[in-house]
Amino acid sequence: MSSTVYAITFDCGDAAELAEFWARVTDRKVDAGGSATFASVGVQDEQPGPPRMMFFTVPEGKSAKNRLHLDLMTSDLDAEAERLVSIGATRGAEFEEFGAHWITLTDPEGNEFDLVSG
Repeated sequence: MSSTVYAITFDCGDAAELAEFWARVTDRKVDAGGSATFASVGVQDEQPGPPRMMFFTVPEGKSAKNRLHLDLMTSDLDAEAERLVSIGATRGAEFEEFGAHWITLTDPEGNEFDLVSG
C-alpha cells in the first residue's frame, strides 16, 4: 500500500484570484465552478496533467516563510521571471548555488516559489 499525491493545495484569501494566477503561470485554465471560497486547476480534466492545484479560502493570512514551495523549471530564466512578474508575482533574490541558478518569487498572496534555469 502507498499514497499518491492528488493535488497541491493552497490556503488563501481569495481562491478564485489565486487559482487564476497559478493557471496563468502553468498555461492552464481554472476549472469550471470556481469561487472566492474554492477554485481548482486540473482537477476536472479527464486526463489531468501535473500538478492538480486546489485553492481554499481560509480566515487567517500567511504569517511566515513557506516550509514547502514549488520549483518551476524554465529554459529562459530572465524572460520567464519577467512574464511571471507581469501577471502578479513579486521578484525576490537570485541565487547560484549547488550547481543551480534560480530566482525566488512570491505569488500575489506572498507564497514563495522558485524559478529554476533548466
